[in-house]
Parts: sequence; structure tokens; C-alpha cells
Amino acid sequence: MIILVTGGAGFIGSAVVRHLVEEAGVTVINLDKLTYAGNPESLADLATSANYAFEQVDICDAKALQAIFRNYQPHAVMHLAAESHVDRSIDGPGDFMQTNLIGTFQLLQAAREHWGSLDSGSAAAFRFLHVSTDEVYGDLGDSGDYFTETTPYAPSSPYAATKAGSDHLARAWGRTFGLPVLITNCSNNYGPRQFPEKLIPHVILNALAGKSLPVYGDGSQVRDWLYVDDHARALWTVLQHGRIGETYNVGGHNEQRNIDVVRRICSLLTELAPDAAGPQGYEALITYVTDRPGHDTRYAIDASKIERELSWRPAETFDTGLEKTVRWYLDNRRWWQRVLDGSYRLERLGSTGTAP
Repeated sequence: MIILVTGGAGFIGSAVVRHLVEEAGVTVINLDKLTYAGNPESLADLATSANYAFEQVDICDAKALQAIFRNYQPHAVMHLAAESHVDRSIDGPGDFMQTNLIGTFQLLQAAREHWGSLDSGSAAAFRFLHVSTDEVYGDLGDSGDYFTETTPYAPSSPYAATKAGSDHLARAWGRTFGLPVLITNCSNNYGPRQFPEKLIPHVILNALAGKSLPVYGDGSQVRDWLYVDDHARALWTVLQHGRIGETYNVGGHNEQRNIDVVRRICSLLTELAPDAAGPQGYEALITYVTDRPGHDTRYAIDASKIERELSWRPAETFDTGLEKTVRWYLDNRRWWQRVLDGSYRLERLGSTGTAP
């Protein structure tokens, strides 16, 4: 089986690629533009694998996409490529419009053309999995409710709005053209190899450097946290067994306030890296900053559908996943130091691997 993964050099994408190659044993074509968030070093150990190939391609490039489909003849697409940082979408929404909307459109078109060229058996087996976020649903506030697959879309940020638009495109290509589309919406991911702009790695690395740990507002915002390897397993499960045209919410059953996440990281670092703590301890570094514009109060996923229909459940609790994450950053300083100093961007890989 040959699977085309877009955005496979990113945080979630690299976990998916690793799971597919090492656990599922399928062939992966990793297609990534290599923006700042794409790091080939996250998959360096797979670079010479016989069932892995990397292609530096922008999903907005229609001709390049057509060549990829023609050359590799994939049996499925897992679409993870996206601009995903909320703060960056507020500062500069243009890139989000281009990648998340135009890029998804171009990929759907290329996949549709490829699918239409297949024989009846191959066409029936083909799948297009569009990977999205719970942020498309907006803000639960103090309602006590949970996001379900039928929750109306109400995105708050430019990032969420462009992801909502890409969901609608995927759904429309399934309804209008018959493309065998599946959609997933996940909660906040965390784990190894996450770019340091996101909350958990940002707090870990700032704490180790003795820098302030910025918390928006009073830190009362609630998120459901999903360990990235659990998410990778869920996506592979949906691709294999999900019903065409369906949406599956993927959550970790780990609702946490942001301030509690920060304090838990401080506690773990006190235990695992006490020498880096200042005289007042890691928690003394916590600094409350002006809240983000339009900041949603609470996200929470009802993942009962994927659990009931596909028998997927997260393996990690927040405590076990967070400890694994902190330990990874402590044990892999070279990876994140090269990200922080920018040197990871100076050694871009070309096409690698020997996949057919």
C-alpha cells in the first residue's frame, strides 16, 4: 500500500509517517513544502528506508501535485499540510488562506483526477483523509457541552476559519464528485518533536533557559489534550476502517486549564531537571500576559463515535503523555537547539528514499 502524506515533516505529520512506516509497514510518500514548521530531522532515521520517500512540494502547485500522483500512484491520501498557529494567523492571515484553502483545493483536484484514472477495484479502495481541528467548532464557553461531529461550525480565528473552509471543501468534493473522503477533527496535540511556538514545548524550553513562562489572561482556558502518537493511531484506524463521507472527532479525554498545564510542567521539571531551576523554582517564572484577541474559553471533544464504531481509544493519560514529552525534550537537546537557533533550516533535504 502506498500512502501520500502531506505535511509529513511537521509535528503531527512526522508522527503519522513514523507510525505508518514503522508500525503499519506501508510505503509513505511524504510531501512537504518545508515552511518554518517542517523539519526533516524529525524523520532523519527514515531517510534511507526502502518504503519511505520525501518530496519537497507546495500543495498549491497543481502541476507538481499531478506529477506526484502520476509518479507514485498512491492508494490513499492523508492530508495534514496546513498553517496551524493561531497567533501567526492573527498577525498574517494570508499564508493561511493560501495553504489551508487554495492548497486543499489543489490537492482535492489532483486526487480527484488520479482517482478518476483508476480501474474500478483501485478506485473503490482509494481514500482521501482530511485531517482537521476542533477549533472549527468555536468556543464552548461555560456550557458544559462537548463538540460532536454535528456541532455547527463557528470558528473564531483566521486559522480556524481557514480550516473550517478546507473541511467544507473536502466534504463538497465528496458529495459533488463522489471522491471517497473521510474527515477527522482533533483536539490539542502534544508530544515529542513539536515546534517550540506551541504551549507545551514553549514552556519546557523557556523554563530550562530560565525565561518567563507567558500565560494568556488568567490561564483559565480549557483544552482537551491528545498525545500525538494516539492521534497517529487514530488516523490510521480511520483510513482503514472509517465509513466514506463520515467525520470522526478524535480527543484525549484530558481537559486541562492552561495554567494547570504550565504548573504540571514546572512540577515535572523540578523532578527531572532540578539543576536548571532557579533559586525560586520554575513556577516563579510564570508571567500573565494580555489575552489573545478572540481567545476561545473551552474546547472539549466527544470522541464516543470513533470509540464506538472503530474501537479506538487513547492509550496515554495526560500525566503519562506529558512525562514522556518532557523526558523527550530533556533527552533530545540537539533537535530543539537547532530549531531555536535556526540551523535546522540550513540543511534542507531533497528527494530521498527509494520508494517506488
